[in-house]
Amino acid sequence: MIVLGLTGSIGMGKSTTAAMFADFGVPVHDSDEAVHRLYRGKAAPLVEAAFPGTTVDGVVDRAKLAVRVLRDAEALKRLEAIVHPLVRTDATAFLKLHHAAGAPLAVVDIPLLYETDGRDRVDAVVVVTAPAEVQRERVLSRPGMTEEKFRAILAKQVPDAEKRRLADFVIDTGLGMASAREAVASIIEQLTGKRPVVSAR
Repeated sequence: MIVLGLTGSIGMGKSTTAAMFADFGVPVHDSDEAVHRLYRGKAAPLVEAAFPGTTVDGVVDRAKLAVRVLRDAEALKRLEAIVHPLVRTDATAFLKLHHAAGAPLAVVDIPLLYETDGRDRVDAVVVVTAPAEVQRERVLSRPGMTEEKFRAILAKQVPDAEKRRLADFVIDTGLGMASAREAVASIIEQLTGKRPVVSAR
């Protein structure tokens, strides 16, 4: 089974692209969904121990946690030290399951693939990109997002141009949905030898 890492900077269309792979029947491990699930389960007591008062009824309150870690680099490192290994374990179990089921290809959505050791965990990488002005417009339209937050997030991410240089495949989501979908289908065909059709999942 080929493991394809999917990554891209904030606002580049990663979630939409992941959904396109899923529409073609490719198993996709969503890191954000895994974190949400872990915050309701295994991660909750660990986060509460490290950041007392950030859980409610045994579930991590993301807003309370954000207040504690947003402008504290050391606190963010402590949180990542808790969450990243759990997400990695979750992804490993996901890949084992689909490998056993005979899937020819699986996608692992890793938001900080180049910022962590994500490249070592996959066979190839697809980077989603878009023009800077499109990215900025998408991000600043999100609830609660500010120019300051946007700049702070970008400062922690490997620049888009560098990600594109390191990638095996690049999808420009600024060209529209149809173009992105065709790029996804082409990547699947290159990796599996079969032209995919939309799955009736």
